[in-house]
Amino acid sequence: MSLLRPDLAAVHALLGVPPVTRFAPSPTGYLHLGHVVNAVYTWGVARALGGRVILRLEDHDRIRCRPAYETALLEDLDWLGFGPDEGRAPVSRQSDTSERYREALDALRRTSSVFVCECSRADLEGERYPGRCRARGLSDERGHNVRVRLDAVAVHAHDVLLGELTQVPAGQCGDLLVKDRDGQWTYQFAVTVDDLQQGITLVIRGADLVASTGRQVLLGRMLGRVNPPLFLHHPLIIDPRGDKLSKSAGDTGVRELRAQGLSPDEVIGRAAAAVGLIDAPESVHASEVAALFAL
Repeated sequence: MSLLRPDLAAVHALLGVPPVTRFAPSPTGYLHLGHVVNAVYTWGVARALGGRVILRLEDHDRIRCRPAYETALLEDLDWLGFGPDEGRAPVSRQSDTSERYREALDALRRTSSVFVCECSRADLEGERYPGRCRARGLSDERGHNVRVRLDAVAVHAHDVLLGELTQVPAGQCGDLLVKDRDGQWTYQFAVTVDDLQQGITLVIRGADLVASTGRQVLLGRMLGRVNPPLFLHHPLIIDPRGDKLSKSAGDTGVRELRAQGLSPDEVIGRAAAAVGLIDAPESVHASEVAALFAL
């Protein structure tokens, strides 16, 4: 199996039906080539297997998200030619589905150990939460975090590029934060609930999110999901310093590339070449990305 392209026959055999996947950017900045890589993988694999793509704007972070970023994001996506099967008209936003998350949290309260936590980031050392507030019995959620206790169990997931993944979320992150002290739903919680509710069967995202896989599979199981989705963690574009592209990377921003006179096909081709899907930059139309993964 290539580390660039999944074995589509194997993916089809594992799913049994065409996949349902999602393109889920956060409107906290402008689109850049890294997002285009994700779109190439998302639409390419989905279309090659006759599947569907749902657009979902992950705007759970109400402090950093901006309407101007959302507008630009949708304009750039339309300009590139990546049309979703669902979530564009009307636009699907996490900020419009808070009731979905409240219901999921209520379900966790009935079956799991959910507790209030007053620890700030400054109180914690590293990424892992040490369980300080588990047994304190705090009840007032206002201005405090809400966490769900995770048992120390190994979680298994299948990545169609990387193979079998085994993670112990309790050892990675401790008890999972589901709502922060500002009352905002967290990424880990919101995307798990959304993937369950929207029937996502194939999660396609960058390799920087591999570590999130086990905690999301475990949380999905706690919410009643019997069969977790398949995963595809694709390569990232790395800058000259060895870091992944950020949303402030002006030289690779879609808006900047448009201003330089590049066509949508040239931008897509540049993204595909940047991760090795094609040998050198060339024009690739959005309707042609399935050919990059075809059986």
